[in-house]
Amino acid sequence: MSYIVDFENVSSVGLESSPVAPALAGLRANEARYFRNKYDHVFTVSPADEVPEVVEWVSRILEDERDIVIGSPPLEATTFAAGGIRFAYVFYESGLSINVMYTIEDGQKRAVGFKLAEGMEVPEELASRFKFARQKSKLAGEIRGSFFVIKGEYQSPSGE
Repeated sequence: MSYIVDFENVSSVGLESSPVAPALAGLRANEARYFRNKYDHVFTVSPADEVPEVVEWVSRILEDERDIVIGSPPLEATTFAAGGIRFAYVFYESGLSINVMYTIEDGQKRAVGFKLAEGMEVPEELASRFKFARQKSKLAGEIRGSFFVIKGEYQSPSGE
């Protein structure tokens, strides 16, 4: 069952099994606020097991591009298009959020972003490969983030 993320009344619905559930909920709400303000898009997530094609797409990009396999179980995922860009998000039990930004038009921006919820350690599979910058968020506290540029071509879960 999908869930519309409310960034005014932050809830950890769907994220309860995470040891940093309130911070992860804030991180998810922070993303929802961004997409509402920038694209007037309502950020909706589904349990990861209901959208396995989204989790598999993100996982395939990580493995093909950087030989990364995330050890934490995925809790929620979503994919949507806004502003000519295909986005995919996966929120993991550890407090990790991974997003893929993949422009629909060839030759444009394509990247994978990592965000760590406040209170979580950098996952072992990312620790030696990425430096994480810090940013403050009213909804999520301190967010640490990093990214890499996608070099390959990947058909999205929606076939675009």
